[in-house]
Amino acid sequence: MTNASIKILVVDDEPPIRKLLRVGLGAEGYAIAEATNAMNAMEKVKAEQPDLILLDLGLPDMQGHDLLAKWRNDLIELPIIILSSRTDEAGIVKALELGADDYVTKPFGTKELVARIRVALRHKLQQHGERPIFQTGDLSVDLVKRIVKVADKEVKLSPKEYDILRVLVQHAGKVITHQHLLNQVWGGATDVQYLRVYVRQLRQKIERSPDEPQYITTETGVGYRLREAE
Repeated sequence: MTNASIKILVVDDEPPIRKLLRVGLGAEGYAIAEATNAMNAMEKVKAEQPDLILLDLGLPDMQGHDLLAKWRNDLIELPIIILSSRTDEAGIVKALELGADDYVTKPFGTKELVARIRVALRHKLQQHGERPIFQTGDLSVDLVKRIVKVADKEVKLSPKEYDILRVLVQHAGKVITHQHLLNQVWGGATDVQYLRVYVRQLRQKIERSPDEPQYITTETGVGYRLREAE
């Protein structure tokens, strides 16, 4: 699929943001549709049939979270990337837990946004056909044999460390919230600090420099992101 065949719906009530996205993403070859409020956005989803949605949380007629929840409840499975202010960590977490695929904070660079768009679209295509072996840099994870290697050397992980890595691998390139990891690995009944301890231990085993991780990066106040496959 080429960029020219991909349509992105921008849902934002700020004209300068819409112009920035129209020009920047248009230059990358994407087709752009625009909506200024939630009602307009719901109409555009049906009329334009976009491949991906960029959604601002601060809409004039409906909270972006409510619109997102409605779309997911209506089984609209399009990738949705949230546009948010840099200080709205709680809003970002809530959006991700409601089913958003990723987020970018304002102000943002076009290159960063395009990278997030590509990951979201690629993940959508791959989610029904999970690859048994994940590879990024020197890190490889065999999801069938449960073997983890760094630079072809096998790394021994505890069951919980492996479970955390497995969840991150399944969503590589996307941010995974603390709560989602807690739910998937511990059933939700664990403190976030406990998760941080395990992630720190995991980094010590797979990262060349655990204090400057290249594979598992921290999304401050939100969760973690595993570098996408190569």
